[in-house]
Amino acid sequence: MNNELDMNRIPQHVAIIMDGNGRWATERGKERSYGHQAGVEAVRRITSECTRLGVKYLTLYTFSTENWNRPADEISALMGLVLTSLEDEIFMKNNVRFRVIGDIKRLPAEVQQKLHETEEHTAKNDAMTMVVALSYSSRWEITNAVREIISENPQEITEETITKHLTTSFMPDPDLLIRTGGELRISNYLLWQIAYSELYFCDTYWPDFNEQELHKAIRSFQSRQRRFGKTEAQVEEEVKDEK
Repeated sequence: MNNELDMNRIPQHVAIIMDGNGRWATERGKERSYGHQAGVEAVRRITSECTRLGVKYLTLYTFSTENWNRPADEISALMGLVLTSLEDEIFMKNNVRFRVIGDIKRLPAEVQQKLHETEEHTAKNDAMTMVVALSYSSRWEITNAVREIISENPQEITEETITKHLTTSFMPDPDLLIRTGGELRISNYLLWQIAYSELYFCDTYWPDFNEQELHKAIRSFQSRQRRFGKTEAQVEEEVKDEK
């Protein structure tokens, strides 16, 4: 399945904006919650495949702070799905550690409790860390980080101090950001962290995103030269020096 991938250049951190669940369901004459249920199956597929490929961090944009403006019945269905999906054995079967980022205090108490229990239960798993962004927005995260810094030491506001106060401080920045569903925007997701991430957009709705689609995204990533502000010649020289 992965014979076209360079296994020495697998991105260590893949972030995904899982878009298209609602439209996928609507096109099938179903309620939007049906699409979210199908989206959970895609999460299971992609988590297993990322673990197999050697990805170390998988961050999934599950529910944004802006999503609180959606209809109450859809929010309720989504919260129920969070609880159901956390019952899945995929974490232990794949040796995956679970982490959550976001304004968790806004979530229902039972969801908060289940998130905490899952983090504790999977804490020793070390094949991959799956991070779920729930009630998350990048502007909320950065604002919160700045508030913390000012309360501690307002004289020391640097890139490093901001990074340390972000909810993602425990992991490296994404190498690859994937957005499914055909939209070409970032939607307030990891704005600080994706400064030099490679971006990949596809028309496939999230419920239909499978191992083959993931491989397409990784092949696209592997076809690019990551320069981080340097010239092509500088990067090529560094590669020669490493050899």
